[in-house]
Amino acid sequence: MTVNASASRAAEILGRPIALNGLTVPNRIVMAPMTREFSPGGVPGADVAGYYARRAAAGVGLIVTEGTYVGHESAGQSDRVPRFHGEEQLAGWAKVAEGVHAAGGTIVPQLWHIGMVREQGQPPFAEAPAVGPSGLRIGADEPTGRAMTQGDLDDVIGAFAEAAAAAERIGFDGIELHGAHGYLLDQFLWAGTNRRADGYGGDPVARTRFAAEIVAAVRGAVSADFPILFRYSQWKQDVYRARLAETPAELESILTPLAAAGVDVFHASTRRYWLPEFEGSDLNLAGWTKKLTGKQTITVGSVGLDGDFVKAFQGEGAPLKGLDDLLDRLERDEFDMVAVGRALLQDPEWAAKILAGRVGELAPYDAAALATLS
Repeated sequence: MTVNASASRAAEILGRPIALNGLTVPNRIVMAPMTREFSPGGVPGADVAGYYARRAAAGVGLIVTEGTYVGHESAGQSDRVPRFHGEEQLAGWAKVAEGVHAAGGTIVPQLWHIGMVREQGQPPFAEAPAVGPSGLRIGADEPTGRAMTQGDLDDVIGAFAEAAAAAERIGFDGIELHGAHGYLLDQFLWAGTNRRADGYGGDPVARTRFAAEIVAAVRGAVSADFPILFRYSQWKQDVYRARLAETPAELESILTPLAAAGVDVFHASTRRYWLPEFEGSDLNLAGWTKKLTGKQTITVGSVGLDGDFVKAFQGEGAPLKGLDDLLDRLERDEFDMVAVGRALLQDPEWAAKILAGRVGELAPYDAAALATLS
Protein backbone atom coordinates (compact mmCIF):
# COMPACT_ATOMS: atom_id res chain seq x y z
CA MET A 1 0.00 0.00 0.00
CA THR A 2 1.38 3.44 -0.86
CA VAL A 3 2.00 6.13 1.71
CA ASN A 4 -0.86 8.25 0.32
CA ALA A 5 -3.26 5.31 0.45
CA SER A 6 -2.16 4.51 3.99
CA ALA A 7 -2.64 8.13 5.02
CA SER A 8 -6.14 8.22 3.53
CA ARG A 9 -7.02 4.98 5.29
CA ALA A 10 -5.55 6.28 8.56
CA ALA A 11 -7.64 9.42 8.36
CA GLU A 12 -10.76 7.35 7.68
CA ILE A 13 -10.29 4.72 10.40
CA LEU A 14 -8.52 6.66 13.14
CA GLY A 15 -10.69 9.69 12.47
CA ARG A 16 -13.97 8.00 13.39
CA PRO A 17 -15.73 9.40 16.49
CA ILE A 18 -16.55 7.00 19.30
CA ALA A 19 -18.93 7.14 22.26
CA LEU A 20 -17.52 6.03 25.62
CA ASN A 21 -20.59 5.83 27.83
CA GLY A 22 -21.87 9.45 27.74
CA LEU A 23 -18.73 10.94 26.20
CA THR A 24 -18.21 11.38 22.47
CA VAL A 25 -14.52 11.36 21.55
CA PRO A 26 -13.74 12.93 18.15
CA ASN A 27 -11.35 10.19 17.00
CA ARG A 28 -9.64 6.94 18.01
CA ILE A 29 -6.26 8.39 19.06
CA VAL A 30 -5.51 8.41 22.79
CA MET A 31 -2.58 10.02 24.56
CA ALA A 32 -1.23 7.41 26.97
CA PRO A 33 -0.44 8.44 30.56
CA MET A 34 3.24 9.27 31.13
CA THR A 35 4.73 10.46 34.41
CA ARG A 36 6.47 13.82 33.88
CA GLU A 37 7.17 15.35 37.35
CA PHE A 38 6.71 18.96 36.27
CA SER A 39 4.20 19.87 39.00
CA PRO A 40 6.01 21.30 42.06
CA GLY A 41 3.95 20.82 45.19
CA GLY A 42 1.71 18.51 43.22
CA VAL A 43 0.15 21.50 41.42
CA PRO A 44 -0.11 21.40 37.60
CA GLY A 45 0.71 24.85 36.27
CA ALA A 46 0.30 26.71 33.01
CA ASP A 47 3.13 24.72 31.43
CA VAL A 48 1.32 21.46 32.14
CA ALA A 49 -1.94 22.88 30.78
CA GLY A 50 -0.16 23.95 27.60
CA TYR A 51 1.54 20.57 27.24
CA TYR A 52 -1.80 18.76 27.10
CA ALA A 53 -3.62 21.44 25.09
CA ARG A 54 -1.00 21.32 22.31
CA ARG A 55 -1.64 17.63 21.77
CA ALA A 56 -5.41 18.10 21.78
CA ALA A 57 -5.09 20.91 19.24
CA ALA A 58 -3.03 18.61 17.01
CA GLY A 59 -5.70 15.95 16.85
CA VAL A 60 -5.47 13.69 19.89
CA GLY A 61 -9.07 12.72 20.61
CA LEU A 62 -8.72 11.57 24.22
CA ILE A 63 -5.96 12.53 26.64
CA VAL A 64 -5.27 10.36 29.66
CA THR A 65 -3.17 12.46 32.01
CA GLU A 66 -0.04 11.36 33.78
CA GLY A 67 -0.73 9.46 36.98
CA THR A 68 -2.09 11.71 39.74
CA TYR A 69 -1.97 10.77 43.42
CA VAL A 70 -5.28 10.27 45.18
CA GLY A 71 -5.77 11.75 48.66
CA HIS A 72 -4.14 9.06 50.78
CA GLU A 73 -0.87 9.71 52.63
CA SER A 74 0.86 6.64 51.20
CA ALA A 75 -0.27 7.18 47.61
CA GLY A 76 2.97 8.58 46.20
CA GLN A 77 6.61 9.45 46.65
CA SER A 78 7.34 12.62 44.71
CA ASP A 79 6.41 16.21 45.38
CA ARG A 80 6.66 16.94 41.65
CA VAL A 81 4.04 14.41 40.58
CA PRO A 82 0.62 16.08 40.46
CA ARG A 83 -1.98 15.29 43.09
CA PHE A 84 -5.72 15.04 42.55
CA HIS A 85 -6.70 16.45 45.91
CA GLY A 86 -6.27 19.81 47.55
CA GLU A 87 -7.71 23.20 46.59
CA GLU A 88 -4.66 24.51 44.71
CA GLN A 89 -4.03 21.20 42.96
CA LEU A 90 -7.61 20.84 41.75
CA ALA A 91 -7.69 24.49 40.60
CA GLY A 92 -4.65 23.72 38.47
CA TRP A 93 -6.31 20.65 37.04
CA ALA A 94 -9.48 22.61 36.20
CA LYS A 95 -7.36 24.87 33.98
CA VAL A 96 -5.81 21.83 32.29
CA ALA A 97 -9.26 20.46 31.43
CA GLU A 98 -10.40 23.89 30.22
CA GLY A 99 -7.41 24.20 27.92
CA VAL A 100 -7.88 20.76 26.38
CA HIS A 101 -11.57 21.43 25.77
CA ALA A 102 -10.78 24.77 24.15
CA ALA A 103 -8.42 22.92 21.80
CA GLY A 104 -11.14 20.47 20.78
CA GLY A 105 -10.07 17.42 22.80
CA THR A 106 -11.38 15.37 25.69
CA ILE A 107 -9.46 14.49 28.86
CA VAL A 108 -9.55 12.12 31.83
CA PRO A 109 -7.17 12.09 34.82
CA GLN A 110 -5.44 8.85 35.72
CA LEU A 111 -6.01 8.25 39.44
CA TRP A 112 -3.07 6.53 41.10
CA HIS A 113 -1.80 4.93 44.31
CA ILE A 114 1.66 3.39 44.11
CA GLY A 115 1.32 1.08 47.13
CA MET A 116 4.44 -0.92 47.96
CA VAL A 117 6.51 0.86 45.33
CA ARG A 118 6.76 3.72 47.83
CA GLU A 119 10.03 4.31 49.70
CA GLN A 120 9.32 5.61 53.19
CA GLY A 121 10.80 9.03 53.89
CA GLN A 122 9.91 10.41 50.46
CA PRO A 123 7.56 13.37 49.90
CA PRO A 124 4.86 14.48 49.79
CA PHE A 125 4.20 12.79 53.17
CA ALA A 126 7.55 11.57 54.40
CA GLU A 127 6.32 9.68 57.47
CA ALA A 128 3.70 7.70 55.60
CA PRO A 129 4.40 3.95 55.42
CA ALA A 130 4.48 1.83 52.30
CA VAL A 131 1.29 -0.22 52.27
CA GLY A 132 -0.01 -3.03 50.10
CA PRO A 133 -1.99 -6.24 50.17
CA SER A 134 0.74 -8.15 52.01
CA GLY A 135 3.47 -5.59 52.58
CA LEU A 136 5.54 -7.17 49.78
CA ARG A 137 7.49 -5.45 47.07
CA ILE A 138 7.66 -7.02 43.63
CA GLY A 139 10.10 -9.91 43.72
CA ALA A 140 10.45 -9.90 47.53
CA ASP A 141 9.65 -12.81 49.83
CA GLU A 142 9.69 -10.85 53.09
CA PRO A 143 7.48 -7.84 53.91
CA THR A 144 9.12 -4.43 53.88
CA GLY A 145 5.90 -2.50 54.38
CA ARG A 146 2.54 -2.85 56.08
CA ALA A 147 -0.22 -5.19 55.00
CA MET A 148 -3.35 -3.10 54.67
CA THR A 149 -6.03 -3.35 57.34
CA GLN A 150 -9.73 -3.06 56.59
CA GLY A 151 -9.48 0.54 57.69
CA ASP A 152 -6.68 1.15 55.20
CA LEU A 153 -8.72 -0.44 52.43
CA ASP A 154 -11.75 1.69 53.25
CA ASP A 155 -9.64 4.87 53.32
CA VAL A 156 -8.12 4.17 49.90
CA ILE A 157 -11.49 3.27 48.40
CA GLY A 158 -12.83 6.58 49.71
CA ALA A 159 -9.86 8.49 48.32
CA PHE A 160 -10.44 7.14 44.81
CA ALA A 161 -14.17 7.93 45.00
CA GLU A 162 -13.48 11.47 46.21
CA ALA A 163 -10.99 12.07 43.41
CA ALA A 164 -13.43 10.80 40.80
CA ALA A 165 -16.20 13.07 42.12
CA ALA A 166 -13.77 16.00 42.03
CA ALA A 167 -12.84 15.19 38.43
CA GLU A 168 -16.45 15.42 37.33
CA ARG A 169 -17.04 18.56 39.39
CA ILE A 170 -14.11 20.51 37.87
CA GLY A 171 -14.91 19.60 34.29
CA PHE A 172 -13.09 16.41 33.29
CA ASP A 173 -14.74 14.00 30.87
CA GLY A 174 -14.23 10.77 32.83
CA ILE A 175 -11.52 9.09 34.91
CA GLU A 176 -9.01 6.29 34.52
CA LEU A 177 -8.03 4.01 37.40
CA HIS A 178 -4.38 2.90 37.34
CA GLY A 179 -4.53 -0.86 37.89
CA ALA A 180 -1.34 -1.72 35.98
CA HIS A 181 2.45 -2.05 36.19
CA GLY A 182 2.80 -3.28 39.75
CA TYR A 183 1.17 -0.36 41.58
CA LEU A 184 -1.36 -0.76 44.39
CA LEU A 185 -4.41 -2.07 42.53
CA ASP A 186 -2.20 -4.38 40.51
CA GLN A 187 -0.47 -5.56 43.69
CA PHE A 188 -3.86 -6.92 44.77
CA LEU A 189 -4.61 -8.45 41.37
CA TRP A 190 -1.30 -10.33 41.13
CA ALA A 191 -0.62 -13.47 43.16
CA GLY A 192 3.07 -12.52 43.36
CA THR A 193 2.33 -9.62 45.74
CA ASN A 194 -1.04 -10.65 47.18
CA ARG A 195 -0.60 -13.38 49.80
CA ARG A 196 -3.64 -12.46 51.85
CA ALA A 197 -5.73 -15.16 53.51
CA ASP A 198 -8.89 -13.05 53.88
CA GLY A 199 -11.56 -12.20 51.31
CA TYR A 200 -9.13 -10.00 49.36
CA GLY A 201 -6.66 -12.79 48.57
CA GLY A 202 -6.61 -16.30 47.16
CA ASP A 203 -8.09 -17.08 43.77
CA PRO A 204 -8.26 -14.52 40.93
CA VAL A 205 -11.81 -13.44 41.79
CA ALA A 206 -10.88 -12.75 45.41
CA ARG A 207 -7.75 -10.87 44.37
CA THR A 208 -9.97 -8.66 42.18
CA ARG A 209 -12.28 -7.73 45.06
CA PHE A 210 -10.40 -4.59 46.18
CA ALA A 211 -10.16 -3.13 42.68
CA ALA A 212 -13.82 -3.96 42.05
CA GLU A 213 -14.83 -2.21 45.27
CA ILE A 214 -12.92 0.88 44.13
CA VAL A 215 -14.69 0.78 40.76
CA ALA A 216 -18.08 0.43 42.46
CA ALA A 217 -17.35 3.32 44.84
CA VAL A 218 -16.27 5.51 41.92
CA ARG A 219 -19.34 4.51 39.95
CA GLY A 220 -21.48 5.58 42.90
CA ALA A 221 -19.67 8.91 43.25
CA VAL A 222 -20.12 10.12 39.66
CA SER A 223 -22.95 10.41 37.15
CA ALA A 224 -24.15 7.25 35.44
CA ASP A 225 -22.90 8.46 32.04
CA PHE A 226 -19.45 9.53 33.33
CA PRO A 227 -16.93 7.12 31.78
CA ILE A 228 -14.72 4.93 33.97
CA LEU A 229 -11.58 3.57 32.33
CA PHE A 230 -9.44 0.88 33.94
CA ARG A 231 -5.82 0.37 32.91
CA TYR A 232 -4.27 -3.01 33.60
CA SER A 233 -1.30 -5.07 32.47
CA GLN A 234 0.18 -8.52 32.75
CA TRP A 235 3.77 -7.22 33.25
CA LYS A 236 4.99 -5.43 36.36
CA GLN A 237 7.59 -2.66 36.09
CA ASP A 238 10.82 -4.54 35.24
CA VAL A 239 9.24 -7.99 35.62
CA TYR A 240 8.17 -8.29 32.02
CA ARG A 241 7.23 -11.99 32.17
CA ALA A 242 4.80 -11.59 35.05
CA ARG A 243 1.23 -12.56 34.23
CA LEU A 244 -2.10 -12.05 35.94
CA ALA A 245 -3.63 -14.77 33.80
CA GLU A 246 -2.17 -17.71 31.90
CA THR A 247 -5.40 -18.53 30.06
CA PRO A 248 -8.42 -16.66 28.68
CA ALA A 249 -10.55 -18.27 31.41
CA GLU A 250 -8.32 -16.86 34.14
CA LEU A 251 -8.38 -13.44 32.51
CA GLU A 252 -12.17 -13.56 32.29
CA SER A 253 -12.42 -14.32 36.02
CA ILE A 254 -10.45 -11.13 36.75
CA LEU A 255 -12.13 -8.82 34.27
CA THR A 256 -15.75 -9.87 34.81
CA PRO A 257 -16.06 -8.43 38.37
CA LEU A 258 -14.48 -5.18 37.23
CA ALA A 259 -16.89 -4.86 34.32
CA ALA A 260 -19.83 -5.67 36.58
CA ALA A 261 -18.71 -3.03 39.07
CA GLY A 262 -18.88 -0.30 36.44
CA VAL A 263 -15.84 -0.19 34.15
CA ASP A 264 -16.81 1.22 30.76
CA VAL A 265 -13.46 0.92 28.97
CA PHE A 266 -10.43 -1.29 29.58
CA HIS A 267 -7.00 0.12 28.72
CA ALA A 268 -4.85 -2.97 28.14
CA SER A 269 -1.18 -2.09 28.57
CA THR A 270 1.34 -4.19 26.66
CA ARG A 271 4.91 -3.51 25.61
CA ARG A 272 4.22 -4.42 21.96
CA TYR A 273 0.60 -4.24 20.87
CA TRP A 274 0.93 -6.74 18.00
CA LEU A 275 1.98 -9.74 20.11
CA PRO A 276 -0.65 -12.47 20.65
CA GLU A 277 -1.65 -12.79 24.30
CA PHE A 278 -2.52 -16.49 24.37
CA GLU A 279 -1.63 -19.45 22.18
CA GLY A 280 -4.02 -20.34 19.41
CA SER A 281 -5.17 -16.79 18.60
CA ASP A 282 -3.73 -13.62 17.09
CA LEU A 283 -5.72 -11.45 19.52
CA ASN A 284 -3.66 -9.13 21.66
CA LEU A 285 -4.51 -8.32 25.28
CA ALA A 286 -7.00 -5.59 24.33
CA GLY A 287 -8.59 -7.97 21.81
CA TRP A 288 -9.05 -10.69 24.39
CA THR A 289 -10.40 -8.16 26.86
CA LYS A 290 -13.06 -6.99 24.42
CA LYS A 291 -13.98 -10.56 23.49
CA LEU A 292 -14.32 -11.67 27.12
CA THR A 293 -16.14 -8.65 28.54
CA GLY A 294 -17.92 -7.01 25.60
CA LYS A 295 -16.51 -3.69 26.82
CA GLN A 296 -14.67 -1.17 24.68
CA THR A 297 -10.89 -1.40 24.82
CA ILE A 298 -7.79 0.71 24.20
CA THR A 299 -4.61 -0.92 22.97
CA VAL A 300 -1.13 0.44 23.67
CA GLY A 301 2.46 -0.68 23.21
CA SER A 302 5.21 0.69 20.92
CA VAL A 303 2.84 2.52 18.57
CA GLY A 304 4.96 4.96 16.57
CA LEU A 305 7.88 4.39 18.91
CA ASP A 306 10.74 5.29 16.59
CA GLY A 307 11.97 5.58 13.03
CA ASP A 308 11.26 1.90 12.37
CA PHE A 309 7.56 2.74 12.53
CA VAL A 310 8.05 5.25 9.73
CA LYS A 311 9.89 2.67 7.62
CA ALA A 312 7.14 0.12 8.17
CA PHE A 313 4.52 2.73 7.28
CA GLN A 314 6.36 3.29 4.01
CA GLY A 315 6.52 -0.44 3.27
CA GLU A 316 10.28 -0.76 3.79
CA GLY A 317 10.04 -3.45 6.44
CA ALA A 318 11.04 -3.08 10.08
CA PRO A 319 10.95 -5.00 13.36
CA LEU A 320 8.17 -2.75 14.61
CA LYS A 321 4.71 -3.05 13.11
CA GLY A 322 3.53 -0.25 10.87
CA LEU A 323 0.31 1.67 10.61
CA ASP A 324 -1.42 -0.75 8.24
CA ASP A 325 -1.29 -3.57 10.79
CA LEU A 326 -2.79 -1.26 13.41
CA LEU A 327 -5.53 -0.15 11.04
CA ASP A 328 -6.32 -3.74 10.06
CA ARG A 329 -6.91 -4.61 13.70
CA LEU A 330 -9.04 -1.53 14.31
CA GLU A 331 -11.07 -2.25 11.19
CA ARG A 332 -11.90 -5.77 12.34
CA ASP A 333 -12.83 -4.43 15.80
CA GLU A 334 -10.10 -6.23 17.73
CA PHE A 335 -10.01 -3.09 19.88
CA ASP A 336 -11.62 0.36 19.71
CA MET A 337 -8.93 2.96 20.33
CA VAL A 338 -5.15 3.28 20.12
CA ALA A 339 -2.99 4.90 22.79
CA VAL A 340 0.29 6.53 21.83
CA GLY A 341 2.94 7.27 24.43
CA ARG A 342 6.53 8.28 23.78
CA ALA A 343 5.90 9.25 20.16
CA LEU A 344 3.45 11.91 21.40
CA LEU A 345 5.85 12.96 24.11
CA GLN A 346 8.47 13.57 21.44
CA ASP A 347 6.18 15.26 18.94
CA PRO A 348 3.00 17.14 19.92
CA GLU A 349 1.99 17.10 16.24
CA TRP A 350 2.20 13.30 15.87
CA ALA A 351 -1.55 12.78 15.46
CA ALA A 352 -1.93 15.58 12.93
CA LYS A 353 0.97 14.25 10.88
CA ILE A 354 -0.40 10.70 10.83
CA LEU A 355 -3.92 11.81 9.92
CA ALA A 356 -2.67 14.14 7.18
CA GLY A 357 -0.15 11.70 5.71
CA ARG A 358 2.84 13.83 6.70
CA VAL A 359 4.77 10.73 7.65
CA GLY A 360 8.06 12.10 6.40
CA GLU A 361 7.88 14.73 9.14
CA LEU A 362 7.67 12.22 11.99
CA ALA A 363 10.61 12.49 14.37
CA PRO A 364 12.15 9.37 15.95
CA TYR A 365 11.81 9.21 19.72
CA ASP A 366 14.73 10.65 21.68
CA ALA A 367 14.93 10.05 25.44
CA ALA A 368 16.07 13.66 25.82
CA ALA A 369 12.39 14.58 25.40
CA LEU A 370 11.82 13.36 28.95
CA ALA A 371 13.68 16.40 30.25
CA THR A 372 11.28 18.85 28.63
CA LEU A 373 7.59 19.68 28.68
CA SER A 374 7.33 20.69 25.04
